[in-house]
Amino acid sequence: MSFDEIIDRRGSHSVKWDMMEKLYGVDGETGLAMWVADMDFRPPAIIQSALQDMLDHGVYGYFGDDSKYCASITWWMKERHGWSVDPASIFTTHGLVNGTAMCVETFTAPGDGVILFTPVYHAFARVIAAADRDVVECELALNNGRYEMDFEAYDAQLTGREKMVILCSPHNPGGRVWTREELQSVADFCKRHDLILVSDEIHHDLVYPGQSHIPMTLVDEGIMDRLIMMTATTKTFNIAGAHSGNVIIPDPDLRARFAKRMAGLGLSPNSFGLFMATAAYSPEGAAWVDALMAYLDGNRRLFDEGVNAIPGLSSMNLEATYLSWVDFSGTGMARHEFTDRVQSEAGIAANHGPTFGTGGGDFLRFNIAMPRTRIQEAVERMQKAFQDLQ
Repeated sequence: MSFDEIIDRRGSHSVKWDMMEKLYGVDGETGLAMWVADMDFRPPAIIQSALQDMLDHGVYGYFGDDSKYCASITWWMKERHGWSVDPASIFTTHGLVNGTAMCVETFTAPGDGVILFTPVYHAFARVIAAADRDVVECELALNNGRYEMDFEAYDAQLTGREKMVILCSPHNPGGRVWTREELQSVADFCKRHDLILVSDEIHHDLVYPGQSHIPMTLVDEGIMDRLIMMTATTKTFNIAGAHSGNVIIPDPDLRARFAKRMAGLGLSPNSFGLFMATAAYSPEGAAWVDALMAYLDGNRRLFDEGVNAIPGLSSMNLEATYLSWVDFSGTGMARHEFTDRVQSEAGIAANHGPTFGTGGGDFLRFNIAMPRTRIQEAVERMQKAFQDLQ
């Protein structure tokens, strides 16, 4: 396929395109949707073929015998990440926001604290608060335009009510690929404070050349009794609408608790998502991901060069994801002013920084997973909207 193809998603019930006018005031016909984290590319042909086979068969009954599905997951994790997964440890949820909520419900109680390293993916705080748990924000340190963790500060901040940490690895919205040393520090932190560690690794395939993602399960054998891994095909292959994700739990006792909670809620997976995931985790899918990342690398360079040329704006260097995190603090503008320029003058819908928690106030998040001509257009619109600074 060509990633350069313009696919008109308007009128297709795309939240990204069909809701931007209502939510951001950006014209639905002339605006650029750069907010929701899905891509404006079709998934690989092997996924389309799997769906066509379902359509041709024409009967959409309950899914049974998930051995091929589990085998595709174990193959992918071993082949792409060097991680040996026991098929018995795999649970399928309705996406990883649901997976996060299930972990919060299973392993914490109302009133418990759940730690987030902020700014971070906004759905985490939403599900924690909705479950009557307390969101505990441990703010990331911003050093020379790069996020780092400060565990001395975090140790001093905790009260003893905290029962869980949710780690975003690679990090969204900062695009950091955490080093082995940083991940070991997270593991040590969890052991010191007796915390369950939920490692959301949904962006683990979307890593740029020169970077290497390390699954948390490979960092420290000593945390297997407190570790929950979360992965999915949905971000990697642009099939978020399938709402399927995997919660992978190495420890048998934690696994039994999670299984009981799922059974109590009557949860079972969507067959469309399982067929799509099975097709995606394949050599054909791997080749598509490699081509995708080469293309996104070009988008990243074009976007960063154009945005960083605007005085006062700084796009954080992306090590992973297709979500550019742009700092507007250098403009001296109030948040409402730079946000209005992006939305009203540039006609771009981007995620507002404060929704990602403490530390996000001076930022907007831009989705760069779109044809390159649209990236060029976005850069030109931004430069025009802030031309008085140049």
